[in-house]
Parts: sequence; structure tokens; C-alpha cells
Amino acid sequence: MALVTTAEVCDANPQLITSGELRALQPIFQIYGRRPVFSGPIVTLKVFEDNSLIREFLEERGNGRVLVVDGGGSLRCAILGGNPVQRAQNNGWVGIVVNGCIRDVDEINSCDIGVRALNSHPMKANRRGIGERHVPITFAGTRICDGEWLYADSDGILISQTELSI
Repeated sequence: MALVTTAEVCDANPQLITSGELRALQPIFQIYGRRPVFSGPIVTLKVFEDNSLIREFLEERGNGRVLVVDGGGSLRCAILGGNPVQRAQNNGWVGIVVNGCIRDVDEINSCDIGVRALNSHPMKANRRGIGERHVPITFAGTRICDGEWLYADSDGILISQTELSI
């Protein structure tokens, strides 16, 4: 997706937007990491102020996937930090989108991975192991399902039901 922007994708696919097959997340995310442009198949996770399952997912081989985490929009603690992001980079994940906060921003910004989050927060999350894997999640104005495709750049984040040929 390095040569085609999300704006160009939207301009070229009005029928997919009208049908709901291509959706844009509301512009509420900060950009972190050294990879501002990334895309890949989505893996979903739903947690609240608990980072155990996030850490477990990022220990797995990413194979070019994007982890999309609905953290309930919590601004009370960070559910993602530098160590899991480094593991994600090393395990082949291309990106992580968090509907919540992150911490260790300088460390994350040194990683070759794309990260989007609402903001940063110095307090860490709990580890209770509570959450749901591979479930439909809804945030930033759209429903996101496991297996859909995410396209992100400096203009925003798109969700597509299928991989786009761009």
C-alpha cells in the first residue's frame, strides 16, 4: 500500500463505501511506530483494562496480520507497552490498532511496526486473562470482524470485507 493512499482507495471505490464493504474508522487515533503505512488481515480481540490476551496474541507468528484490539476506549491505563510491541515486530505482525491507550511511546516509536492508539498513559493494565478472541468488535464508528482487511496510512484507517487489489 506504499504507493496508493487510503484517500485514493476511497476515491476509486465509491461503490464499496456505499455498500458498506469499505469503511473508514473515525479519525481518533494517534500514530506510533516506525511504519506509518501498513495493511493486512485482521485478528480481533476485546478486552478491558487487561493486557494478558494481547501479550499472548503477539507471542504468536503474525504472518503479516494486524491485531485490532477493542479496549473499550479506556483512558485509565495502557493496555499495550514496548515489550509486547517489540515481540510483535519480531514475530511478523505488521500493525496493532488499539481502542485504548499505550505506554513506552519512545520504545514503540523505535519499532518497525505500525501502531495506532487513542493516546498514551503511564499506568499499566491488569493481568486477569479476561477477554474475547476472534469476535466482532465495534469502535470508531464501525464494526470490525476477524478476517477482514485493514489499510492504514497518515490519512486514516480503512476496513474492507476483502483484500483490495490496489
